[in-house]
Amino acid sequence: MGMNFGDAAEIRAAMVRKQKTDTRDALHILDLLIQDRFPRIWVPSATERDVRQLVWHRHKLVRLRTSVMNQLHALALGQGLCLRKKLWTRVGRQKLESLALDPWASRRRRELLELLDQLDPSIEELDRAVISEAESRPAAVCLMQQAGVGPVTALAFVLTVGPLSRFANSKKLVSYLGLHPSEESSAGRQRLGAISKQGNTMLRCLLVEAAQTASRWDPELRRDYQRLKFRRGNSGVAKVAIARKLAVRLYSANRKQSQANQITTRKGTRSDR
Repeated sequence: MGMNFGDAAEIRAAMVRKQKTDTRDALHILDLLIQDRFPRIWVPSATERDVRQLVWHRHKLVRLRTSVMNQLHALALGQGLCLRKKLWTRVGRQKLESLALDPWASRRRRELLELLDQLDPSIEELDRAVISEAESRPAAVCLMQQAGVGPVTALAFVLTVGPLSRFANSKKLVSYLGLHPSEESSAGRQRLGAISKQGNTMLRCLLVEAAQTASRWDPELRRDYQRLKFRRGNSGVAKVAIARKLAVRLYSANRKQSQANQITTRKGTRSDR
């Protein structure tokens, strides 16, 4: 008998009584198994879990590098050096290193620059590994055809979402990713709040970043972004809304590819006969 992994939230929701003990929990789970109502969850393979570590590690290092660059930029601004992106050019770095700072500020600058020099080659190596992994997966290659979606977002999406059969429709996926608005309704009055932020934090963050790029290069998403930004007066809300639209697009693209592959497989099987 294979190992079963259950959805803890759904198992608890199926329990009517509020009393909770180990014995009652065990009997409740056994009852769900006997009635074939046990809410099983998808478990990625060992290889997929390991590749997830690659994407997660790269994501964390990029965020660390951004933090280091922001700190160096703040040091430069404190000395009246405002170069923005040009601060990271060869000339900009020379100007940053030549700033006259007090002893502790000078040490902080030196150690931050050393950390930045260590992070850059490591992230470049991880980027190459991510590209290789993404290009080896047809589903990820399909997603990269969408403007704004690169190897990192495509690979993270494929590894996190898993088989599309898990989701009856795109709304289920959006809910799984935590991009749907929370709801507080009463007496027939519907009130939608901020997004629930459930699910995978890294993928949600990557989708928002991809949405910013997609809203610049995709005409339809650009119109939607400008309209939402003007109507809500908040660029953050508009970015999240575009991320939600982008997630739906990626779901549809992968679903179409999956259906096409099934048709091709059936035709190949019939021709073999």
